[in-house]
Amino acid sequence: MFEFMTIRELYEMVNAKDTMHLDGMDYVQLQGWVRTNRNNGSVGFIALNDGTYFRNCQLVYTPALANFEEISKCLTGTALTVTGKFKLTPEMQQPFELELTEAVVEGICTPDYPLQKKRHSFEYLRDIAHLRPRTNTFSAVFRVRSVLAMALHEFFQDQGFVYVHTPIITGNDAEGAGEVFTVTTRNDGKYDEDFFGKHASLTVSGQLHVEAYALAFRDVYTFGPTFRAENSNTKKHANEFWMCEPEIAFADLEDDMNLMEDMVKYCINYVFENCPEEMKFFNQMIDKTLIERLQHVLATPFVRMEYSEAVERLKAVEDRFENKAFWGMDIQTEHEKYLTEEVCHGPVFVMNYPKEAKAFYMRLNDDNKTVAATDLLMPVVGELCGGSQREERYDVLLERMHEKHVPVESLQWYLDLRKYGCCKHAGFGVGFERLLMYLTGMENIRDVLSYPRTPRNLDF
Repeated sequence: MFEFMTIRELYEMVNAKDTMHLDGMDYVQLQGWVRTNRNNGSVGFIALNDGTYFRNCQLVYTPALANFEEISKCLTGTALTVTGKFKLTPEMQQPFELELTEAVVEGICTPDYPLQKKRHSFEYLRDIAHLRPRTNTFSAVFRVRSVLAMALHEFFQDQGFVYVHTPIITGNDAEGAGEVFTVTTRNDGKYDEDFFGKHASLTVSGQLHVEAYALAFRDVYTFGPTFRAENSNTKKHANEFWMCEPEIAFADLEDDMNLMEDMVKYCINYVFENCPEEMKFFNQMIDKTLIERLQHVLATPFVRMEYSEAVERLKAVEDRFENKAFWGMDIQTEHEKYLTEEVCHGPVFVMNYPKEAKAFYMRLNDDNKTVAATDLLMPVVGELCGGSQREERYDVLLERMHEKHVPVESLQWYLDLRKYGCCKHAGFGVGFERLLMYLTGMENIRDVLSYPRTPRNLDF
């Protein structure tokens, strides 16, 4: 008799030293895919991975196996069902192995399989996005992606936040930037005769819609896909990506920053706890400072710095930068790197930006020059989150919309929220892929998206 198991279950039992179960376990059945296969005629070794765990299980087979010749010729990628005697090997590199008594080929893999080699460039793997999850790097990336999504949900759910699904098709662009994908059934631009009777686009943010729910449920968040028609080919930009956007009522900018810091630290701890093997891999193969850097973030209070102070600090060493610092500018990548890595030696909130540099919905400060906005800057990746206290005053918000040339008619519902029991409230957005890049050390957003959508790229 045999017991069907997954490789994850085997590792968990061995790591936990579950002797009661292990002592009674003789024969085990596994199903998975060949990662490597080598034999010298008298004994063969297969590294099998079943997708449930980052590490492989070593299979040992000899000519006593009925179909030894068939199994010895199995190429990388072949799907197998195997049965064998479970054996602990604490003195070996792997903690256990299976001595095969039976092996069934469930699906052959042909010699033209693109992943026969051990190492491929990330650029090459982007061209075979349907196969790259089978490599070590992308197995680790997408396992952490799954776990990180759960971390965000658990963080907010444990605090009583309500998860709101905001529209993917919308009639406004939240930032006022105009870089949207049009949703249409026509090819003549007559949107008044279109499906919705007006111009429609894919959402760039769920923030405006989720604000309405914060004024009913107090603490809410939205987490879903967003789209921007920005013709950019940088390592940090994609045209389809995911955003998590919490919104909290009866809250100011200070509360907003506290929530950001708590969320980031919770996510780091959660991934360390649930993806230990993947994080070891990233630390060994992608960024040898990763674990040390993340542990430093956990142990360090995030610095809070006024925008004006940040500009002065940058101006003091302006010869170092390609982009000169001046009050009113957008802080550039090189500036972010200097502030986080050399001034603050860790994460920093830059807050109270010039009103001209930020969106219309951010609360105007008493100086009438700045808004209660903040960006969370992190070492290596730069900006991770952006948030603000929202403008709750009807007349001030209306004036800001006029200043920014934001169409009032299509957002009258948003203005109405300020008339019907509004209160101070705040929120932020975190780019999910940016957060994933930060936690894994991956440098290109295309390598943390399952099927990246970037300019001229719609192959899958």
